[in-house]
Amino acid sequence: MTRLTRTFAATALAAALAVTAGCTSDDGDEASGGGSEELKSVTYLTSFGNFGRDSYAWVAKDKGFFEEAGFDVDIKPGAGTGDNIKTVVAGQADFTPIDLTGGLLQFGNGEAKDFVVVAGIQQRTMAAIIALDGSGITTPKDLEGKKLADSPGSVVRNLFPTYASLAGIDETKVEWVNGTPQTLMGTLASGAVDGIGQFVVGKPTVETVAQGKTAVVLPYSDIMTDLYGNVLITSTKIAEEDPEMVKRFSAALLKGLEYSITNPQEAGEILAANVEESNPAAAAAELELMAAFVNSTSSGVPVGALDSQRIARSIAILQGAGAIPAGLEPEQIVNFDLAPNAES
Repeated sequence: MTRLTRTFAATALAAALAVTAGCTSDDGDEASGGGSEELKSVTYLTSFGNFGRDSYAWVAKDKGFFEEAGFDVDIKPGAGTGDNIKTVVAGQADFTPIDLTGGLLQFGNGEAKDFVVVAGIQQRTMAAIIALDGSGITTPKDLEGKKLADSPGSVVRNLFPTYASLAGIDETKVEWVNGTPQTLMGTLASGAVDGIGQFVVGKPTVETVAQGKTAVVLPYSDIMTDLYGNVLITSTKIAEEDPEMVKRFSAALLKGLEYSITNPQEAGEILAANVEESNPAAAAAELELMAAFVNSTSSGVPVGALDSQRIARSIAILQGAGAIPAGLEPEQIVNFDLAPNAES
């Protein structure tokens, strides 16, 4: 019995060692591939509220793109370029889209620092003024004598003096009042203002809120053709301390962006499943309009790419209009080592 007991014990020990060795080997393989690593918590701000134009972040989360890249992402609604920059620089969020022109204005005038652009979202600016048919606004010049609403930190509002100068508008004859992402469209629909700062892709959502009234869109890109739209930023600190993490996050987000513009109806449904007040049909319509801004047919560059020469021309436009002083260089605001290459 004693010999039999020793035999069973030896066999059990050998089996246990074999299992332990096998688990150690498997764990090592998973760790090397990131399979068993704990997901890194990341806070992401949308560009402005939770409209269809920002649904690609929800898509990247829902389809598992973030998780595959090693991230557990908390998506929160942003409040426009100025506020989003402040939140990222303060360390209260890790990544957010901002309008590049708005970022250039803030950085160039010393109003913001310690942030860096790491990827493109739209190859052309989507900034615009949107009014409703019957407001008397059909051309930029018609904005004189009208009341417009937008959040104080939005790129549409901050870029308006430059737009007005190039479009021949006397900006002193235009009244601006404050609004929030949540209230702007309702304010326009109610007739309290004549127009609002919006992105071009906001047209279908505005018309939904306005119950079928036709929206009139004045795109800034009609006047300023070289300007990029939204770009992805992070803090200078994060970019310097963990550049590989930044690349992985950007790639996952851009994967969600490509999927969204290719599958706008599904993306709209994903947004609606995560954001109660969203309208899936309006979100899909926004994405359909945004596709042309993400996939630039004129440049043929990869999704997310940034070109230093184009950014230099954007800077020159702003300097020529007196919006920012001389001296700003593209490399001061964009990390081209982290951003996808426009020539790839």
